[in-house]
Amino acid sequence: MKVKTKVNMKLQWTKFVVVLVLYLLFLWWLKSLLGLIVIPFIYDAYISKKIRWDWWKDLDNPMRMIMSWVDAIVFALVAVYFINLFFFQNYVIPSSSLEKSLLTGDYLFVSKVSYGPRIPQTPLTMPLTQHTLPVGEIKSYIEWPQWDYRRAPGFGKVQLNDIVVFNYPAGDTVVSEPRWQPNDYYQMVYAYGQQILHESGVEANLDSLSPMLLRQYYHMAYAAGRQYILNNPNEYGKLIARPADRRENYVKRCVGLPGQTLQIKNRIVYLDGKPNKEPDNVQYTYYIKLKEMIPEDLIKELGISQEDLVQLNQQGCMPLTQMAYKKLKARKDIVASIRINNDRIVGDIYPLNARYGWTRDNYGPVWIPQKGKSVKLTLENLPIYERPIRVYEGNDLQVTEDGKILINGSEAKEYTFKMDYYWMQGDNRHNSADSRYWGFVPEDHIVGKPILIWWSSDPDRTGFEGIRWNRLFHFVDNIK
Repeated sequence: MKVKTKVNMKLQWTKFVVVLVLYLLFLWWLKSLLGLIVIPFIYDAYISKKIRWDWWKDLDNPMRMIMSWVDAIVFALVAVYFINLFFFQNYVIPSSSLEKSLLTGDYLFVSKVSYGPRIPQTPLTMPLTQHTLPVGEIKSYIEWPQWDYRRAPGFGKVQLNDIVVFNYPAGDTVVSEPRWQPNDYYQMVYAYGQQILHESGVEANLDSLSPMLLRQYYHMAYAAGRQYILNNPNEYGKLIARPADRRENYVKRCVGLPGQTLQIKNRIVYLDGKPNKEPDNVQYTYYIKLKEMIPEDLIKELGISQEDLVQLNQQGCMPLTQMAYKKLKARKDIVASIRINNDRIVGDIYPLNARYGWTRDNYGPVWIPQKGKSVKLTLENLPIYERPIRVYEGNDLQVTEDGKILINGSEAKEYTFKMDYYWMQGDNRHNSADSRYWGFVPEDHIVGKPILIWWSSDPDRTGFEGIRWNRLFHFVDNIK
């Protein structure tokens, strides 16, 4: 026979009031009236107790034990989802684009409150997943409902040279076949399309075409490349469209703010005509000829990874900081020659449907869109701003046969932007897929700011040897 425990209602009311006040403050922070529907459930949990939240405690073993575990797991998942959504989440550096500032294998705490957490665009998602369940290649989120972009107030805004985590802007469309997913879908489409046009006899001197003819050519290339992928589902799978908050997470350094004019001249980023400070550990690739293999102790001292050595063996070059370059250059017993890589890499530079002659080391000038500011539109600069206008801000943009630009059916000679945009680049400048290749990062793609390296393991080493003890619990703000 069960004995009912007498409830201290004064204590229950105190708990209820405290929880209610905290919850109302949370809703005020989010500016959310929808959350008010939860208040009756909070009242019931502490005061009325009409709902048996712990009904499973009346079950017999082993079901009671099983349900106790289910209850604990569900609570943990909800708590993790809540914390990841509004406060902070874990992020691991997957690639070398920020070396030697952040290293492959660094685990970061990413603060959502630094720039303000986004209200989720797709709220119904499995915690601890980005877009796909770990088994079965099944989507980890439900597309309905989808909410408009909103962001709660944060401690500040993105500052120049901040390291920022954001959703990959060009990840709105991917192919479902996993082996192709690391590739940029749009770069694939244009590359295939131009190859198809060439093989079908469509030849053009792209440098001599007028902006209108060039636009028509790239329109044909895009259509041909996209159709090629659709016609080969066994190779590429099907096309998947992802909302902004379900796209891959990237981490880069912000080197251009809204309203600034950015230009890269001989590898140096200039903002409004003035050179921006380069990161302390900025890297460029150098062509190196060796007399003998680099000793293991020097490899460790300079932080040379297996990925770097593979690149050196295959391409004759590898990324180095200025310090590493000087140390290798001084080792005449090992190095026969060393020089910076000045190759003029033109292909796959943003915008993909234009021909400006820009390269990864000499780019722009380009004005970075700012909320509330306008840009005059011409056929020459339209490729730069077409994606923000059409894709990120949801407008219908068309160009008539006589060269008029139509936005939402009306002729437009200028456009006023609804969001701020940012220019992101990796510190490993010659080994980074960044804004030079896929353009601006809209504010609704900003995830948060890395705060702390809580763990770091070298993927080239195992066991205790692979733990980078000197990086544990380092603040990312100290990495300049």
